Amino acid sequence: MKNKILIGLFLIIILMANVSMASYSTVTMSVVEEPICTIPFGQHSKFEKKLISKDLANKEVTLQLQVTNEEIADKPTGELMLVLDNSDSMTEEVSDGKTRKDLIFNSANSLVSNLLKDNDSLKIGIVRFSTNVDQTLESTIDDASVVSPLSDNVTTLTNAISNIETNGPRTDLQSGLLLASQQFSKEDNNKYMIVLTDGIPNVAIDYDKKYYSDDVIAKTNQQLKAIEAKGIELITMLTGIKDEAYVPATTTKNFGQIIKEVFGTQTNPTAGTFYYVTDADIEKTITDDIYKALMPIEKTLKDITIVDYFPVEIIQNFDFAYVSKANIGNISAKVDTTNNSITWTIPELTSGQTATVQYKLKLKENFNSAIVDKILNTNQKVDVDYTDFDAKKQTKTSDISPKLLLEEPPVVLPKAGTITLIGFSILAAGLFIYSIIKLTILHNKMN
Repeated sequence: MKNKILIGLFLIIILMANVSMASYSTVTMSVVEEPICTIPFGQHSKFEKKLISKDLANKEVTLQLQVTNEEIADKPTGELMLVLDNSDSMTEEVSDGKTRKDLIFNSANSLVSNLLKDNDSLKIGIVRFSTNVDQTLESTIDDASVVSPLSDNVTTLTNAISNIETNGPRTDLQSGLLLASQQFSKEDNNKYMIVLTDGIPNVAIDYDKKYYSDDVIAKTNQQLKAIEAKGIELITMLTGIKDEAYVPATTTKNFGQIIKEVFGTQTNPTAGTFYYVTDADIEKTITDDIYKALMPIEKTLKDITIVDYFPVEIIQNFDFAYVSKANIGNISAKVDTTNNSITWTIPELTSGQTATVQYKLKLKENFNSAIVDKILNTNQKVDVDYTDFDAKKQTKTSDISPKLLLEEPPVVLPKAGTITLIGFSILAAGLFIYSIIKLTILHNKMN
């Protein structure tokens, strides 16, 4: 019986010399599928999860989660009248050799170009106002004139703006508002009016011949309200006021009081939207603030939540680590083991923005050999929640995932008449042990 045990032990030793168990050093990892998980949302935006790099020698892969807002900002449609102050105060130098006319008119040209770029659904007209250089026509509709009728030709419009002379002695804003309102068609479409001025109105149509009087204030105020009452979206920018405390000789009210009675305040305007700015803010107000105010639909994605779930086999057998943290929003510091997930929250993603995060999965040295020869999904699923442009909550999901495979090299048995070095060593050790045991048994029998 003892001889049988010894022979069995000897055979087991030889078998171990030629059969290797699954181990970290010998197992190989490969990527068998690299599909890109894509979840579209919004109109042109998308979420993507994909494998971006693999270091198979070190048994690790890197994955990327990315949200891209590719929404195209809608352009305003319909008709827009640009009402420009051409009083001689516009020639005042305000910064770096530039006059107020330079700042306002150049910004107006940029605004026109940007609004009409890739937009064949908008027409723009231009009216200039001050007071007529012919004093006999002052305080009439002739204090204003049409510089360009409604057009979608950028060159025509920008040339018209650049050629406006700033030689009007006073400011009759009412005439500009009235004449501009008469240029709109009767089509049922969107209508906008943008007023850019550097002066407080001191003249109105058929006014009482007192500059800055209550009559001028009332007529201009009423004209602003009449514009809004017609359904025209009105935006007014006033600049160039250096001393609100100044009281003109023709009235007892200072500039600050007149401005408030004519235009209201920025938080409570007489009509539409009112920007009251310094010369330093002219360009930003026109090319940025007013431009954005004309966009009919906000293209910002909000309240985005991305939950990336992992299979149990990945969590148990792979180490998780971030390669780069989220550039926008906040993401879990580590995997939540209650549901094997990470959560990424993005409060808002504006048009043109891309949010990205990357992490790697690396095989643990003490992995469970049961996952060898089994296709492993790197992720179980991804859920994406967000608020759409209609303020409705949306949820989308996908279970598309890159797939990994662990394999143990096949056992190679020695050829007849040969033996591996390792096998020979173990065989020699087995024979030595066998000899010792046999001698021990023989010795015991002799005693």
